[in-house]
Amino acid sequence: MDPNTGEIITTLFVSNMHCSSCVQTIEDALSSLTPAPTLVDVSIVTQSVTTKHLKELSSAVIRTALDDAGFDVVMTPQEDIKTAQHSFSQSISHLPSFMVHKRALHIEHCAQCKAEQAPQSEKRSPSLHERENFGEQTLFSDEHSQKVPKDSSSAISHTVDFPPAPQSPVLRENFSGSPQHVTLSIGGMTCASCSNTITQAVSELPGVSDVVVNLLGHSATATVAWPDLAQAVAQTIEDVGYDAEIFSVEPVHASPPSLLDQSTPHSDEDGPRRLTLFVGELMSQIHGVSEVAVNLLGKSATAVIERPELASQVQEAIENAGYEADVISSEPLNFSKGPRGALENASPRTVSLRVEGMFCAHCPEKVMTALSSLGPQVTIVKPLTSYTDPIFTISYIPSPPSFTIRSIIHAIANAPSPSTPFTVHIHHPPSLEVRARQMQQHEQRHLLERLIFSIIVAVPTFVIGIVYMSLVPSSNATRAWFERPMWTGNASRAEWALFFLATPVMFYSAGTFHRRSLKEIWALWRKGSRTPVWKRFVRFGSMNLLVSTGVSVAYFASIALLALAATSPPSPSGNGDTTTYFDSVVLLTMFLLAGRFLEAYSKGHTADAITALGKLKPTSALLFVPTSKATATETSSSSVSHAADLDLDLEKGSATHEHVASTKPGTKFEKVDVELLELGDIVRVQHGASPPADGTIVTGDSGAFDESSLTGESRLVKKQPGDKIGGETMLDQVVRVVREGQTHRAPIERIADLLTGYFVPVVTLLAIITWVIWLGLGLGGALPQDYLDIDVGGWPVWSLEFAIAVFVVACPCGIGLAAPTALLVGSGLAARYGILARGGGEAFQETAQLDIIVFDKTGTLTEGGEPRVTDAEMAVSPDDTQWASEDVLGVAAEIESASAHPLAIAIRQYCADHHASSQSGTSFEEVPGRGLKASFEALHCTAIIGNEAWIDEHDCPIDGKRFDALEAWKSQGKSVVLLGLRDESQPSTSFKLAAMFAVADPLRPEAEGLISRLHSQGLGTWMISGDNATTAKAVARSVGISETNVIAGVLPHQKAEKIQWLQQVGMKKEVRGWKRLFARKRLNDRCVVAMVGDGINDAPALTAADVGIAIGSGSDVAISSASFILVSSNLKSLLTLVDLSRTVFNRVKFNFLWATIYNLIALPIAAGVVYPAGHARLAPVWASLAMALSSVSVVCSSLLLKLYKEPSV
Repeated sequence: MDPNTGEIITTLFVSNMHCSSCVQTIEDALSSLTPAPTLVDVSIVTQSVTTKHLKELSSAVIRTALDDAGFDVVMTPQEDIKTAQHSFSQSISHLPSFMVHKRALHIEHCAQCKAEQAPQSEKRSPSLHERENFGEQTLFSDEHSQKVPKDSSSAISHTVDFPPAPQSPVLRENFSGSPQHVTLSIGGMTCASCSNTITQAVSELPGVSDVVVNLLGHSATATVAWPDLAQAVAQTIEDVGYDAEIFSVEPVHASPPSLLDQSTPHSDEDGPRRLTLFVGELMSQIHGVSEVAVNLLGKSATAVIERPELASQVQEAIENAGYEADVISSEPLNFSKGPRGALENASPRTVSLRVEGMFCAHCPEKVMTALSSLGPQVTIVKPLTSYTDPIFTISYIPSPPSFTIRSIIHAIANAPSPSTPFTVHIHHPPSLEVRARQMQQHEQRHLLERLIFSIIVAVPTFVIGIVYMSLVPSSNATRAWFERPMWTGNASRAEWALFFLATPVMFYSAGTFHRRSLKEIWALWRKGSRTPVWKRFVRFGSMNLLVSTGVSVAYFASIALLALAATSPPSPSGNGDTTTYFDSVVLLTMFLLAGRFLEAYSKGHTADAITALGKLKPTSALLFVPTSKATATETSSSSVSHAADLDLDLEKGSATHEHVASTKPGTKFEKVDVELLELGDIVRVQHGASPPADGTIVTGDSGAFDESSLTGESRLVKKQPGDKIGGETMLDQVVRVVREGQTHRAPIERIADLLTGYFVPVVTLLAIITWVIWLGLGLGGALPQDYLDIDVGGWPVWSLEFAIAVFVVACPCGIGLAAPTALLVGSGLAARYGILARGGGEAFQETAQLDIIVFDKTGTLTEGGEPRVTDAEMAVSPDDTQWASEDVLGVAAEIESASAHPLAIAIRQYCADHHASSQSGTSFEEVPGRGLKASFEALHCTAIIGNEAWIDEHDCPIDGKRFDALEAWKSQGKSVVLLGLRDESQPSTSFKLAAMFAVADPLRPEAEGLISRLHSQGLGTWMISGDNATTAKAVARSVGISETNVIAGVLPHQKAEKIQWLQQVGMKKEVRGWKRLFARKRLNDRCVVAMVGDGINDAPALTAADVGIAIGSGSDVAISSASFILVSSNLKSLLTLVDLSRTVFNRVKFNFLWATIYNLIALPIAAGVVYPAGHARLAPVWASLAMALSSVSVVCSSLLLKLYKEPSV
């Protein structure tokens, strides 16, 4: 405050100022205030607005003026933290209309935003820029004599302790301005119209993009510009009539860049993730380097290397990629602490624990005291504050066996006393599948309750309305009693009874349809809706609206008829009126609910195969317990049993508990939960069992493991000490890949979305037209009088029954469920057979339409795992004093150590077996698809090694005798590797051939049979390789691929070009037999091409192909570029994939055909087309039954895919 004038200086931070027009708008808005500020200073650089004003003009009024002008003010100085958070959460619920209005105001005044208003940018949410760097904004007021920083970033570069006054500045922390990936669980969806409604409503939110709704998974994903929008997405879904719960909000991760890209990755908003993956993959490609861990924030990386000299190679590789690197330390591994070596630098583990057995306010204090006794090893992330909320979170660095999660649980369990211990478990939030299942069960329970009530009411309704009013003779005394008028007027007892029975059914049982249909209409017509008005009339509603309309018309028409009868004088015959549709309301609702329940129950079983994968994880493990009494105490996990229940004698190796297995004296294995295992623990896996976690075999002879949950093969897999085995983590990755694949929708599903989007308006129009036509014909006298078979209501009521039947019989659910149910079952079946569908339904559809399959040679058609050198020839003479044969082999081994190619591995092994000398190279250079080059100062030479093309590029001659040897090797299908040396002591000399190697890579035994089966199915097969043409053609002949279909000698980027060439000029698959009648013409369509590969050099081709198929044993880059991943390296999985894709897609087409034919036949019948032929009509009750059976039959058709059997090669 200025003591002379009494004026206050207030600074507000605005996040969406862009240009000088924004400054002018702000100045104009503040100048119009009363009293006007004496000074207004707007800074685009610091995004701040500083005003000098009198006390009478509060900062709240200033903020309101900026809000009204369309600007985002971070916080007002008068709000404390709680008030600010509360008001912000309240504003989120009104975000759709508020943000649209505010965005429009802002664009009116911002020249830069106007200039950026292009069609392409309109699809992207503008809120991303509006909220950018929101977490770096704060607000300062001179009322507390606090200085405004020149740069807003300085406000968060250090910690400032503010007094707890209401006017203290507020810094919003933990608010990321980067895009977030939101996953939600959704309940109440029944058909594609429901998913379309949600997609349309959520897509209208500013800052929301990439909305994908999984109908069968009862979930949805979206990308939001900032985390707080997740709650707005959930609220919007609930506003349109569905249940929504946020499952996760995670930063958007970019896919790793290809290592073939010569450009240096830059650090953009997704840069950290890309950079970490890039450097990690770069280091992993060096032979002898493993267990790479890149710490981006710490600007460091660690790795395990086989020999010390590899450290300099790792450093050089990183520097060659454009980054600075220094070797800080290189220490020998200490295996005394477990198979992974020293664990001093282990990563922190964060877990949530649930404590059971707390009954008073002192129990949480005991738990926290027990944690404090563990010292600084444990960090409390979320404390335990109340016994009613028994979940808390901790972070710790495990150091097995002395300090593990078992130690922590043991300490907490015995906090009260050993006689009355707590029960402690690791708390896991429910997975997406679990939440989806809970949603499904809630929906089924919701429907079942109403169905049971409808059935109970339907019994007396059927007896009164059907049996006595239609089936029993008119002379029956009970019927006569029901037909007599009741109270005043001519309304019969039957009408009144049916009215009282139908009313609770109408508003309770059918209420779920009414409520959701009304919310759908309200969401479409609510204030602030961005849907064009014309579109609201042509795309609206779902199955809920059709059902609700049909039931409502029947009920309220019956109310009108009842009112007419009740106000009419009694009939002279003594019989009251019975013309109502109350019985139809009850039976109609019952059949609709029965169909909806059966549909929901059936859909819940379409994901059984995927759910079953998660259940394959072992729940317990046999943990090796070291010979230490202290250690024995802490490993007695309370999650299995309390420490007091165990009677252990570790010195003798005996135990009297079912969870402890004795071994030799002084040792034992204890059965513990898998979730209690730590990195570095040693467990025992029995013969034929599944490993409880990912790990490495450290001791024991060769054993057989059950990896069927990963590979789909039921046979046991033999492993040796040192081999890595996959367990829980690998299985989690399988489930995650399958789940992600479900978000990729097939093109045919988009057709279904289009049809169902216009289905409801078309049916509504058809029902109205039906009623108008019949009514016009009846009133116009064009219909015979005997058509009118009712006593009350005349032609209007008689015609109404046709309209009700049209509403009820129409079923968009069958069309909407035709594709997703079959594809979901198909993806589960694929996972069962060891095939992961990363590309989802789109990949299935492309695979079903394949014309050509292209195979990589090395590692795909050949085994690639352990190729060996079968022939070698030294070009140096034995008496050569310059380069001895041992030195030549040493050079070859050293230079090949920089490559992870299978041929390089084979040559290194050969050199080691033939007494190669140790050499040290520098200045390594690799050209993918060609070879390597390096300098050797000790030998005063430069070496090149690679294929013939690489040797030719360096003008290294090959004499006739050795050329003939090379041709002979190549004709046998062997790959040749040549080594050339140049004497650097004589600069004028050229490269000379020093050695030649022939490497044989055995063909996969199933390759020939696979190619034959693919040919029998009409598919074309090609082979592409970077090897020479002679070798490639020899391999192709061996497996049955035509030599004319071999593309050899290509670089990695050229493989992608050849794939694109095949897509344009390749021969399309010939359609044979009766299928020609239904095949669509594809004369102008390009070929659908699949690429099968395993290496990094295959990644461009896998991306370019319509369907990329990666061998599971291949590189991470290849796998990340593929549509399908074959977990098993057996090519038999490829045949299963092709056959399964065709089977699944044929089932999709059958489902579509059936659902379409049903609607095309049922709708005309319901409209009364066949009524003139014997007065046959489809009553609304039976129309509802037909509709229910239609959608259920589509789901059951998809479930029949579970009977699929994989083909044999």
